[in-house]
Amino acid sequence: MTSTIYSAAIVGLECERVDVECDAGTGQFFCVIVGLPDTAVQESRERVRAAIKNSGLSFPRGRVTVNLAPADLRKEGPAYDLPIALSVVLADANFDEAARKIAQEELKKSLIVGELSLDGDVRGVPGLLSMALFARASGLESMYVPFAHAAEAALLRDITVYPVKNLRQLVSHLKGEEKIVPHQGSSLDLGDSSQSDDNDMSSVKGQEHAKRALEIAAAGGHNILLSGPPGSGKTMLAKLLPTILPRLTLDEALDVTRIHSVAGLLKTDTPIISRRPFRSPHHTASTVALVGGGSWPRPGEISLAHRGVLFLDEFPEFSRSSLEALRQPLEDGCVTVSRSSGTLQFPARFTLVAAQNPCPCGNYGTEHTQCTCAPGHIMRYQKKISGPLLDRIDLFIDVPQVPLQSLQSQAQGESSARIRERVEYARDRQRTRFKEENIICNAEMTSQRVEQVCHVDSDGYDLLRKAVIQLQLSARAYYRVLRVARTIADLSGSGEVGQGHIAESLQYRFKSAF
Repeated sequence: MTSTIYSAAIVGLECERVDVECDAGTGQFFCVIVGLPDTAVQESRERVRAAIKNSGLSFPRGRVTVNLAPADLRKEGPAYDLPIALSVVLADANFDEAARKIAQEELKKSLIVGELSLDGDVRGVPGLLSMALFARASGLESMYVPFAHAAEAALLRDITVYPVKNLRQLVSHLKGEEKIVPHQGSSLDLGDSSQSDDNDMSSVKGQEHAKRALEIAAAGGHNILLSGPPGSGKTMLAKLLPTILPRLTLDEALDVTRIHSVAGLLKTDTPIISRRPFRSPHHTASTVALVGGGSWPRPGEISLAHRGVLFLDEFPEFSRSSLEALRQPLEDGCVTVSRSSGTLQFPARFTLVAAQNPCPCGNYGTEHTQCTCAPGHIMRYQKKISGPLLDRIDLFIDVPQVPLQSLQSQAQGESSARIRERVEYARDRQRTRFKEENIICNAEMTSQRVEQVCHVDSDGYDLLRKAVIQLQLSARAYYRVLRVARTIADLSGSGEVGQGHIAESLQYRFKSAF
């Protein structure tokens, strides 16, 4: 007897259909899985056999061949356990023929995924949202998924999602004996996406210049580098940036959720991510961990930070190869991973926040503490970050030590909620401006679009021309100055970019720490 079950393989962030075919013949008992399976799929033979036996079901006595088609697509992970087990059960000659026909009619329009325990319980698998999107695009009507993760697949309202607790329950459902109640659609209300109940910009003493720069970065999605001595508040400021970022839209939330789901980072009680990601990898992270990849490519930190913040503390301490790998994603908003088996793309539209000391000891340029580093050490430390990478950063901010009188002051600074209101206002202007385009914020504008959008008055152009000559700005830096100036104008509600907006933008371009 033969049977076919539809499942799916995750390739990057997308899916491809996998037909799980089983043939149960006569002869001496033997079970084999073919179709380019990895070790985890090969081991599913023992999990499936034990799960079927412990569920009180019959395993075929003769030769059993399971084929995962297409045969040239590599299959990995335990997500095929449930469809393999179901295909084996349906291919058994002892299975009721009438029930088999009913089940096969139902399975022609269904996608099945899930890992099996030895007692037949169904465990969760990553990437259910991507699979649900694939099922909808393929014209399938339903999915059978692990009970614990059904809410994730049910984010798409036009797919019927059946939460499966164990193998026996699924077989009983297909026989028509005990129907599984479909999961009700999960809530798509993102609610209040405030990042923290405890931390707030009002708790920052002093550093008004840095807070203003963070507001501009949040409003326009611009990259920022914070440089200053140890203890000046660079890390604190960076971690507070998410508290002033605009709320995620529904489309952005689904994109972020899909990436985290494929990476296996989505929590069972969180079917959709409502807060912008904040990723802070250690400086010992490898290039693959940072940008993604591997023999079977997976998203890295820059993709996990999509539509959120990537914070790189101790910026010069990252390996040079890791930092240089950021150049293309910072420019294109995606990372391309090429392997012999093919090329995959992962989205990487993030706001880079980097923090560093001005020298190895951290005291170069400070007023009250003497630097102990030799000039050559300072130069080598600062040259760890290449010019092309620095050219992709929009805002360079000095974060000096906070004076004692500011630390002892009882005055409260502006709250994150108040700053976020201005950021939301600026983003609304940008959303209106780019409503017909695939652009979210000013930082994503192309050079041609910058020229169309940034209407600079004559005084502003004169100032910009002089700055380009004196500061020897590259063409990339020129357009980045205009993008930042456009964001500053949006924050002030101005339709035209004036001399003051250009002046403030150029002020953030000056790299005094280098």
